[in-house]
Amino acid sequence: MALNHTRNTLDEKIRIESVNLLNRGLVNGIDVQRQAKQAHWNVHGPGFIELHLLFDEVYTAAIEWTDLCAERLVALGGVADGRVQTVSKKTELEPYKNEFERGLDHAAALAEALAAYGEITRGLIDASAKAEDAVTSDLFTQIGRSVDEHLWKVEAHLRGK
Repeated sequence: MALNHTRNTLDEKIRIESVNLLNRGLVNGIDVQRQAKQAHWNVHGPGFIELHLLFDEVYTAAIEWTDLCAERLVALGGVADGRVQTVSKKTELEPYKNEFERGLDHAAALAEALAAYGEITRGLIDASAKAEDAVTSDLFTQIGRSVDEHLWKVEAHLRGK
């Protein structure tokens, strides 16, 4: 992979590794965005308004996660690839089912996506630290903290169900 010119002094080998890790965070984050919006659009039944607003909150947070990944990897000389075709090919998340009867079914599906993205992000924290890119590792730590917070909020609706 050839990087674009930058005055960033991080070793090129480290930058290439970080760009690859950040693109992985980007692709999976975009999938979380789309799953959250799918849930937001299609939720109905008891608890509609709370879930509708919560799913939109997750969507908005996922936009921030993906922007962090994309902007960091471009700053390192990479090219962000958030195209639908790329996300479809490279996502590690399970496809979102769209035939749910209850709002809590959407919450459970989104919780699964958030948990999977959280696990991926923890791996990205470790991999970027191992690659000796503390800044990228810190970025993934920031994302992971937010993913865990949003998973907690979604799961709160599933307690006792």
